Amino acid sequence: MTSRIGVGIIGFGTVGTGTAKVLLDKAALIRRHVGVPIELIRIADLDITRDRGLSLPPGVLTTDVKQVLNDPAVDIVIELIGGYDIAKRVILEAIAAGKHVITANKALLALHGEEIFEAASRKGVDVGFEASVGGGIPVIRALTEGLVGNTLQSIYGIINGTSNYILSRMTHDGHSFEAVLNDAQQAGYAEANPAFDVEGIDSAHKLAILVNLAYGTPVNFKEIYTEGITHITPTDIAYAKQFGFTIKLLGIAKLVDGEVEARVHPTMLPSRSPLAQVEGVYNAIQLVGDAVGDVVFYGRGAGSMPTGSAVVSDVIAIGRNLLKGAVGRVPPASFQQDQRRPLRMKPMEEISSLYYLRFMVVDRPGVLAQIAGELGRCGISISSMLQQGRREEQTVPVVIKTHMAQERDIQTALCEINRKPFVSEPATLIRVEGKDE
Repeated sequence: MTSRIGVGIIGFGTVGTGTAKVLLDKAALIRRHVGVPIELIRIADLDITRDRGLSLPPGVLTTDVKQVLNDPAVDIVIELIGGYDIAKRVILEAIAAGKHVITANKALLALHGEEIFEAASRKGVDVGFEASVGGGIPVIRALTEGLVGNTLQSIYGIINGTSNYILSRMTHDGHSFEAVLNDAQQAGYAEANPAFDVEGIDSAHKLAILVNLAYGTPVNFKEIYTEGITHITPTDIAYAKQFGFTIKLLGIAKLVDGEVEARVHPTMLPSRSPLAQVEGVYNAIQLVGDAVGDVVFYGRGAGSMPTGSAVVSDVIAIGRNLLKGAVGRVPPASFQQDQRRPLRMKPMEEISSLYYLRFMVVDRPGVLAQIAGELGRCGISISSMLQQGRREEQTVPVVIKTHMAQERDIQTALCEINRKPFVSEPATLIRVEGKDE
């Protein structure tokens, strides 16, 4: 019987440090869960001189990745360097060497997950990636084990803490996107280049992973409609409040008549709903199963210790499998590899939703009738409308909430309305999740 399980970490940044800290600080607890000690054999990083606040045994730190990949004492390789090319090469080399692999790299999995899963399946090793979505929230294990008796009807996720922090601050303080982004960068909640976060790309990477696991289908990341929060204004947040809604950046997936919707965009949610009340850098994911109903996961979506906690959960799961000779017990993509089926990803123009529309128009008679007429010609029914009284300025906002409509029809109508001489700027569109009243 194996007397201990050896672990090697590649990448000793924020998450690598948290992972090492959990492994060391919780060694006794982990041993009780697994049955044998988990030993931290090697940590590779370009910088091994910076103080991470950890006391490591001599010889653990190295700048040579090969010392991790080729060490026979290392059973599990944890990739925490991020990025695409080097990370992919490290993971595939580890698999080829017969090592089990754990990663927190959502971008890599979203683009190259199929290749990694197939390589692991051929080699007979496990791949863990609990930390790739939702930081410390155990949503991956819920999809691969806890909820597998359900057909998942929908997934709604606040899965980017930076964007949620920005929208929360805009909602409470009334400040502009630019002002709050600057504050978020100063506070360390946003990167110097925040594009992946605020343009929805990070959320789309994570949604691709969730869809893959939930529906047993390979996901082409490019097929996920992705829209960020850079165009959201305090004006739209104020109108959302008047309608009883809150704006969040959501990853949304739905199974509709055997086809998958997958999209990331700002969304108005009823303010009393659980996700609407998620504030700051926290994440939340709501899964709706046909048997279980609503299940909501909430917690810290990033950070050294929460993400390190998720990585260590994979270490323990793989360690247990090794001791019982049960490698491959849970397929990496949840469904058995030969049972996965390509499902059609519904193009954005075919989805149906409720919509919030804001038009900035010249304040003169007949404008409302022309807007309503154009919407009507495209088969779009108005649910409610707000119009500000006259101002000293020449333009005023007209805000409309629609009944259920198809994206294609909405875009056609907006294209026509935006051409009208009374429209002073392109219309603002925000999709709405809730009941059609």
